[in-house]
Amino acid sequence: MLTLTGNKDAGPEPGYTGIAQPFDESPLLDAYSSAIVRAVDRVAPAVIHLEITGGTSSRSRGGDVSGSGSGFFFTPDGFLLTNAHVVTGATAMRATMSDGAAYSAHFVGADPDTDLAVLKVDHSAPGFAVLGDSSALRPGQLVIAIGNPLGFQATVTAGVVSALGRTMRSQNGRLIDGVVQTDAALNPGNSGGPLVTSRGDVIGVNTAVIAGAQGLCFAIPSSTAQFVASRLMRDGRVRRAYLGVAGQSVRFTRRQLDRYHLSAAGAVLVIDVDPVSPAGLAGLAPRDLLVSVGGSPITSVDDMHRVLAEEAIGIPVELVFFRSGVRQHLVVTPLERRAVAG
Repeated sequence: MLTLTGNKDAGPEPGYTGIAQPFDESPLLDAYSSAIVRAVDRVAPAVIHLEITGGTSSRSRGGDVSGSGSGFFFTPDGFLLTNAHVVTGATAMRATMSDGAAYSAHFVGADPDTDLAVLKVDHSAPGFAVLGDSSALRPGQLVIAIGNPLGFQATVTAGVVSALGRTMRSQNGRLIDGVVQTDAALNPGNSGGPLVTSRGDVIGVNTAVIAGAQGLCFAIPSSTAQFVASRLMRDGRVRRAYLGVAGQSVRFTRRQLDRYHLSAAGAVLVIDVDPVSPAGLAGLAPRDLLVSVGGSPITSVDDMHRVLAEEAIGIPVELVFFRSGVRQHLVVTPLERRAVAG
């Protein structure tokens, strides 16, 4: 027999009404707002508005070409990142800082393959943003976009990472791999601005929206931006080895790891192969699962970019991949990728 103990004459607890009370959401909203405000306070001083003369974004009646976009300082001595399509063909660029001061910006280099460009302002930056680790991103993570859309200075939008590992075409027709998809609203003029985490770390460079769609916006991951920016600052361009493969990062399940006898957690799924490229002529095909290049494990598209650096040009490498579950090998000699290559 179950015996209940306690004072049977005791009344209800103070404040009890017998009716379910509404959940107080204010602490949750305050925490969300506070996270965004802290991130914006940290990054906004680094964000600039670019005015372009002689670019390719829009044409005036007089035949001059002009446009605008966003960018952000990533070093304290005036180097800034933006999109290549924002500054392509520019004859003059003017950067307006968060404090209203405006200075001429000078072209350092551009990489149309990743739609990234580096500019230099001959003035110390009022603030600079830290490039974070985009490989640690997860779908559903809070992200914040800062830029100057439609001429409105220092506009902030927030959303989540809605997908990772997307591919999209740059203006020169090449596929950009590993793109971050977000629903943080972007508009014309946001291009080149930073996409940041709640900590204020830049994990992407905003680059595009899909016209007519809602909540489909894209950013070049910061891991790609770090690599590209270092090469542009050193050489003014990015020299790359070329295999002729477009791919997408994939993750293995435990069952796949056991089946393929692999220790790495991911690979690159081949989406397309240029038939006259080194990889195409060697026999690599769409749907192949690439796990190694030149003895280096390939767990993501970023791994491929790192392996296919300028040092790999002209050096034969072994490709290890799975086709229909069967492990196979090919030897391929990467060529140097040219700006006019298909």
